[in-house]
Amino acid sequence: MKALIFAAGKGTRLKPFTDHHPKALAKVNGIPLLERNIQYLKSFGIKDFVINIHHFGDQIAEFLKKNNNFNCNIEISDETNELLETGGGLIFARRFLDHGEDFLIMNADILTNINITDLVNYHKKIKDFATLAVSDRESSRKLLFNDELILRGWLNVQTGEQRLAEFNKGFKALAFSGVHCINPSIFEKIKRTGKFSVMEEYLDLMLTEQIHGFVHDSILIDVGRPESVIEAEKHFK
Repeated sequence: MKALIFAAGKGTRLKPFTDHHPKALAKVNGIPLLERNIQYLKSFGIKDFVINIHHFGDQIAEFLKKNNNFNCNIEISDETNELLETGGGLIFARRFLDHGEDFLIMNADILTNINITDLVNYHKKIKDFATLAVSDRESSRKLLFNDELILRGWLNVQTGEQRLAEFNKGFKALAFSGVHCINPSIFEKIKRTGKFSVMEEYLDLMLTEQIHGFVHDSILIDVGRPESVIEAEKHFK
């Protein structure tokens, strides 16, 4: 299985580090996030990677080269000309991923110990085109699921704004974990082009397609702010 790691973002919340470096190279206990996530996915047998780059992308390419790609096969999806966000970045990387086999997507600034084998097995069992790792934790935005864990909506916790596929019948509100398992049939379903969020596409597709959540209770830290680096260092040695 291949994994697409999103490492292109500007990481503005991690300033001043990201004034001179990509957020994917921010260190937790001396080890860059990108290295941690490559090694984490390798522990589940994944050795084929696509990494998208934009902000100080040359530093990421040089880091991988210096470390001999961590003995993996790594392809670079170079968004130097334009940062395309998660949906646009997925479409831009299609040539690396559209080969008939499921693949994993992960944000470079997420640290977690989700059992990837369990996620993949669940995804293959339900045969959706997308399975989203989610958990019951604090978040300003939540995804809403019915009792069968099928995506039915989105909620902005702070403003109360909702997007619903149907009347909210006591849906479970769960936070997206930045890890998803995808079937390449998604490339035929996505309608947007250019720069867009893949979550926007999921919220459109939930009206006509089944998108399941995979609920986990694993550690998950969004290492997007300096204070979250401190939190991550308590859990990831």
